[in-house]
Amino acid sequence: MIRFIFRILGFWLFAGAFVALVLDGARSITSGDLIVTAMGSTWTDLHVSSLQMAQAGIQRNVHPYLWDPVMISILAAPTWLVIGIIALVFIAIGKKRRGVVEG
Repeated sequence: MIRFIFRILGFWLFAGAFVALVLDGARSITSGDLIVTAMGSTWTDLHVSSLQMAQAGIQRNVHPYLWDPVMISILAAPTWLVIGIIALVFIAIGKKRRGVVEG
């Protein structure tokens, strides 16, 4: 049952990544330039205080170096790429295991 939930969540995230890709493509077509929305910009648009809480939590509870080189790089990456990678991870976790055939 848990695998099914991971797969469903992964497919929903994959659909969200596709929507983000289409939005970037539509903005690029209308402007005539390549427009790529960064994950940090999307997160700020959705809920800025949760981004600030995530930063404070990671720097205080995990390690400050995890925020600056790692999370800053993730937040600078395209939204569709970050969400797509997370979706693929969830789909891989939810993938059905093949039975072992004993001969």
